[in-house]
Amino acid sequence: MRLQAALEGPLETVSVRGLCIALSGGADSVALLRALQQLRRRSARWRRLTIRAVHINHQLRPAARSWEQQCRRLCTALEVPLIVRRVRVPQGPGRSLEAEARRVRYAALTHALLPGELLLTAHHQDDQLETFLLQLLRGAGVAGLAAMGECTRLGERWLLRPLLAEPRSELETYARASGVSWVDDDSNVDERFDRNYLRHRVLPALRERWPAVATVVARSAAHLGEAQQLLREQAQADLERVAPQGPVELSALRSLSVIRQRNALREWLREADLPLPDRVHLERIRCELPAARADAQPFVRWGSVEVRRFRGALYALGQPPEDVREGEWHWQRGRPYVLGETRGVLRLRRDPEGELDARRLPAVLSVTPRAEGESLRPYSGEPDLGEPGRSVGPRLSVKELFRVAAVLPWERRHWPLLRAGDASGPIVAVVNLAIDAAYRAKPGRTAAKDRLRLVWESAPLMRALR
Repeated sequence: MRLQAALEGPLETVSVRGLCIALSGGADSVALLRALQQLRRRSARWRRLTIRAVHINHQLRPAARSWEQQCRRLCTALEVPLIVRRVRVPQGPGRSLEAEARRVRYAALTHALLPGELLLTAHHQDDQLETFLLQLLRGAGVAGLAAMGECTRLGERWLLRPLLAEPRSELETYARASGVSWVDDDSNVDERFDRNYLRHRVLPALRERWPAVATVVARSAAHLGEAQQLLREQAQADLERVAPQGPVELSALRSLSVIRQRNALREWLREADLPLPDRVHLERIRCELPAARADAQPFVRWGSVEVRRFRGALYALGQPPEDVREGEWHWQRGRPYVLGETRGVLRLRRDPEGELDARRLPAVLSVTPRAEGESLRPYSGEPDLGEPGRSVGPRLSVKELFRVAAVLPWERRHWPLLRAGDASGPIVAVVNLAIDAAYRAKPGRTAAKDRLRLVWESAPLMRALR
């Protein structure tokens, strides 16, 4: 097995302190675990790297518990630490069991990794062939036909597939010669699954006619992988121009050729870690959204993802915006107010230039989202000393405030408002946009020690680029 050569290249370019093997219990992952253990025993260089195994129990088959126990026995015998993660795979109409199991499995594997660990899977040459053919039959583009890369990103971590050049038969021979046992997943013979149908019906005929089909297809996949890397580099260069702040500026996008527009949009969504649309939805994003009426709020949706247009730019949403966490804030205790997992936090800080007057604020403030028909008066009702010409301001509706500030329409009901007392109290501030005159510090009259600044930390993107 050419494991050492397959590992050395990636390990020279990626900082690694340990290796974590995805152990299914099948012959391929068992062979990988055994080979790594022997490599570490032979070489002091490899002994510096820790080794662990992770088994994901999908709880889908009656034998799942026995596979888990087999992995425990194997790791005990090989003196390799093992952790087991039991997961639930969503099932139901319109869901692919294979796709859902894969999504849940990789999420669990990523979560199980320790800092500095590299995840290793035992995908081999036959898996690569099957993946290529499945992608081909689904009409995939260059990225899909590149199949599985040897070393790829897994969120902020790295995934290594060091056995892609090894046929399944050689891995089974190696495992058998090493004296280790493995489990055979009975679902691998169920031809209702596309991969199994290919494996048992199509590939034997291909190999009979073209014995080297796996090697040849692996070579093609590698060529396509290089082509995909070139496409991504071009897309990233284009995105620096068309989406420098995150959203895609349509005027800049139109300056690209149609092919580069598609390429840039795919990369934009990929960088946001969102599922890519099919060609029909991609064309709707590229053509329908820019062509909609100027006063419209068009969007294209696929699955849980939306792309929306607002004021000449495209915005991608992977899930609906999180609601503001409503509640009371005892701000004098010095603690921040957490708006939500993706909404950031509010802080009130002493600041000699702050716009809030601490003496005017009640001890308890309430945080609420916007309601219809609300308004506030941003200024004091009398000339502000030290600010000639700045005086009485009319009541301003929160709706108008959002329009002027170019708050994204789908975010407006999630914008936090600060109120005096309980949730029905008067508005103190529309956070980051306006402070009501009744609570505003007065130039020349509010001492520096009584001034506060309201800060919204880690705020999400909620305003248009212009």
